Amino acid sequence: MKLLLHVCCAPCSTYTLTKLRKQDIDVAAYFYNPNIHPYREFKKRLDTLKEFAKQADLELLTEDDYGLTEYLRKVVFNEKLRCSICYDMRLEKTAKQAVKSGADAFTSTLLYSRYQNHENIVTIGKQIAETYGIDFYYEDFRKGWQEGIDQAIDMELYRQPYCGCIYSEQERYDNKLKKKLRKERKKAANSVNS
Repeated sequence: MKLLLHVCCAPCSTYTLTKLRKQDIDVAAYFYNPNIHPYREFKKRLDTLKEFAKQADLELLTEDDYGLTEYLRKVVFNEKLRCSICYDMRLEKTAKQAVKSGADAFTSTLLYSRYQNHENIVTIGKQIAETYGIDFYYEDFRKGWQEGIDQAIDMELYRQPYCGCIYSEQERYDNKLKKKLRKERKKAANSVNS
């Protein structure tokens, strides 16, 4: 089988690629991620992926244009649906590229992440596959979560601290602030009770 693998980043590609190759699947990768913010993060992920592709002897097709404007036009005022919109954008573009390149199927490293809505990705992937007349290859790559992290660390790949979008970046900082405030309140309560 010839498979086009949508890749969000190099670390999520490590285990996924290894698993697919063990099944003798001919894998090419495709980078299209207009959600990533800021540009420095986009560039760092893309550069890391290109280096990984060289090391792994992986054919890599890339959309190097920074597509944040397109992403924001679709999600602004639809923030609660932003992940679904984002999955749809990336998987549809991947399916189109898969058809164009003569692949038998497409899939995504998004299926590796424990932080993504797995069921939603599968539903969207299958709908897009039907629309474009190509198979959506499903496998639960989350089983190799720690193995992929270990591979990425061993390869010294840049590992990002959030999914990539401006909203997840804000959530990351909001959560850090909430934790800090909880610790401060707990410390103050312990001081009063002592």
